[in-house]
Amino acid sequence: MKKKIRFSLVYRDMWQSSGKYQPRVDQLKEVAPHIIEMGCFDRIETNGGAFEQVQLMYGENPNVAVREWTRPFNEAGIQTHMLERALNGIRMYPVPADIRKLMFNVKKAQGVNISRSFCGLNDYRNLELSVKYAKEAGMISQGALSITHSPVHTVDYYMNVVDHIVDYGADEICLKDMAGVGRPATLGELVKQIKKKYPEILVQYHGHSGPGMSMASMLEVARAGADYVDVAMEPLSWGMIHPDVIAVRAMLDDAGFDVPAINMDAYMKVRSLTQSFIDDFLGYFIDPRNKQVSSLLISSGLPGGMMGSMMADLKGVHQGINTSLKKQGKPELTEDELIVKLFREVEEIWSVLGYPPLVTPFSQYVKNVALMNIIQMTSGRERYGMIDNNTWDMILGKAGWLPGKPGKEITDLAAKLGKEFYSGNPQDAYPDELPSFREEMKKNGWDPGKDDEELFEFAIHERQYRDYKSGIARTRFMNELEKAKEAAKTATSVKMPEQKDMAKTAETRQKRNDPLLKAITAPARGKIYYNLYGEVTEPSKPGDHVNAGERICYIQTSSYIEEIVSPYEGEVAEVVVSQGANVNKGDALFMIKEQKTVKNKKKKV
Repeated sequence: MKKKIRFSLVYRDMWQSSGKYQPRVDQLKEVAPHIIEMGCFDRIETNGGAFEQVQLMYGENPNVAVREWTRPFNEAGIQTHMLERALNGIRMYPVPADIRKLMFNVKKAQGVNISRSFCGLNDYRNLELSVKYAKEAGMISQGALSITHSPVHTVDYYMNVVDHIVDYGADEICLKDMAGVGRPATLGELVKQIKKKYPEILVQYHGHSGPGMSMASMLEVARAGADYVDVAMEPLSWGMIHPDVIAVRAMLDDAGFDVPAINMDAYMKVRSLTQSFIDDFLGYFIDPRNKQVSSLLISSGLPGGMMGSMMADLKGVHQGINTSLKKQGKPELTEDELIVKLFREVEEIWSVLGYPPLVTPFSQYVKNVALMNIIQMTSGRERYGMIDNNTWDMILGKAGWLPGKPGKEITDLAAKLGKEFYSGNPQDAYPDELPSFREEMKKNGWDPGKDDEELFEFAIHERQYRDYKSGIARTRFMNELEKAKEAAKTATSVKMPEQKDMAKTAETRQKRNDPLLKAITAPARGKIYYNLYGEVTEPSKPGDHVNAGERICYIQTSSYIEEIVSPYEGEVAEVVVSQGANVNKGDALFMIKEQKTVKNKKKKV
């Protein structure tokens, strides 16, 4: 009898790996029936961190989105699965245990059948509560291994993680090959050992196309006994995304597996609808290079899903790096040269940082360190001079055990800065918070929602939920979309599309009554810098003149580095923050006395 291989369509992840935004609720509802008509999917990936935050970012309720998206699949008997990050839940930083528990109850009530839970560091301690809470909520618990390739990430290493999460009660195991750098033969051996030791455990493989090895990996894990493979479909397949279901089916059918047939009429309908969503607005936020396969990713290990943010980072710092190089009489770098330089730097520092698998959020942390190192070294400084607090938490063990030992340069730096390594259970550092969120919702007159789903959304995505409730998120998104459309018309890039809108909303927070006094605010939580490249030695000071569109500082967040420009022309009235200051989104950075007509003003150099 032929071995059955079943397919899961990662429709959410297709979009996340392609660009910034995902389809609206009405678009999801439109495409779902035709995905069902394709007749080849036993599972559909329906939600996760990015999915829900994106819904909030453009002013839609993510709870409505999850319920509307899961319903038709539930009715058709197709299983739905979510992705969650263990200690981090469905966000980028740690979540208290009571909020984590509520998450599984809410998602089960919304129609999600399977919880795919992964720890980016493969610390099984972080997965214990995920398995427990998923099972208590009545969900299938799928423990995921964050796959990468390094001297420490051996089959024995991964089997140790498997042993623990199976002991916790996990029903299934997923090989989450988020960068597609898992070596096919090694992955096949890992699946073989899992199946030999735990024959009742279902195994699912998830691999991105990025460096080009995932098709071979799919064949190897299928031959070793895997039960499910994740697939994508045109026009969002290959490149930094996932292999296309048509090619995967043809390969496995030829290899002698029992694979489902594809209704090609329905496939073409889904393909057409997906393209229409791209044409509607989503395409404005998709970098075309994310459709390209790059074997350069093999050495760096960076995941395809973060390529969009990485390209935005490079665009934000490219000019500054070249300005610094030019001043030193050195040749400037093309964007491609800068990409290669970043990949090499990631490869150089990865072992020094303890070989964290490059998956969200740790891929962003390592990439940020690499990028900041390049900036520092371009200006004649040493590596590791600018490491943000989130990255330090990872290094110090506050997010879990690092797979390898940090290098001496990092441990010496930690000692010099008086930082202590953490040896306790990461969850213990984050006390329960639900009561305070429940109290605030009551005070604000906000409905906690069916099955407490609105309470959960507020607690898990506090900042984005506030912006959603106030209407700021929708206004900001519409402004961003208009700018993106204008940029597409003129074929020029628009930097900092949110700045003018952020400054407008800040007017309500001004402490002065002068109508010409405008606040320039932080677009995100992060750290402020004035001299990343050595081209600015101090912030503007009161009395200095600034032009609209002129850079005034940089912000480093946990995910990117970006210029902050002045939306106004005028005179600096107040400098609120200093070099290296930590700020929250919406914090005032500068107060500008706007001037409609400025005469005989000398621009600050």
